[in-house]
Amino acid sequence: MYAIGERINGMFKSVAAAIKEKNPEPIQDLAREQLKAGAQALDVNVGPAAEDALAAMEWLVKTIREVTEAPLVIDTTKPEVMRRGLEAAGSGSVINSSKGQQEQLDIFVPMAVEHEASLIALTIDENGIPRDANGRGEIALRAVAAAMEKGLPMDRLMIDAVILPVNVTQPTPGHVLEAIRNVKLLSDPPPKTVLGLSNVSQGTRQRELINRTYLVMALAVGLDAAIVDVLDTELMDEMITAELLMNRAVYADDFLKAYRASAAP
Repeated sequence: MYAIGERINGMFKSVAAAIKEKNPEPIQDLAREQLKAGAQALDVNVGPAAEDALAAMEWLVKTIREVTEAPLVIDTTKPEVMRRGLEAAGSGSVINSSKGQQEQLDIFVPMAVEHEASLIALTIDENGIPRDANGRGEIALRAVAAAMEKGLPMDRLMIDAVILPVNVTQPTPGHVLEAIRNVKLLSDPPPKTVLGLSNVSQGTRQRELINRTYLVMALAVGLDAAIVDVLDTELMDEMITAELLMNRAVYADDFLKAYRASAAP
């Protein structure tokens, strides 16, 4: 699984403070720690508190680039902030994200092509988040069609079936698993699938347990990537073990250590 570290996000108080104070040390420490823990890419989000999101995103990306060339997942809903982040990050980045309504796909798909980036497309449109897997599939198909039309290769399109907190809508985790499975039937080759995993446990008392269990379930139906807390060692151990049991990795007695060594950037 392509593990994207979630921690460089202005929603976290320490990150928001570092952005406000232009203090690179906490940001660079988080980048190093997440990569050491098994992240293959880093999500980068300035959060809602940044007074100047354009300047904050540029500073944040350049600060990370001082310590790593690992792929960056530029996380913003604002096209101008996205473009600034992509320009600072370089090719091989990921746009996180575009909604599945045509107006946004018309902006972000060409941007991904222009910057040699991948694109996360959310199964959300002008009507909101669908209630079931079929609705998510219809929006995913729209994203696939837009990618084909505008020249974005399928291996650079990532469909996010949008998981919601289980304590708010308990049927949703099952619908999302079905949607992940169905996405693999949309084209040949199919697009990738991705989840913002921690959303499933938002507001619950057993966040770690729910995250770990759901990640393994999603891997079993074809999940390719996830934005996760890679600093949760048990979650990463369960992910590595699931990949082994699904024959995606070669067995070794010390398979946890072997996986981390092979995944290191």
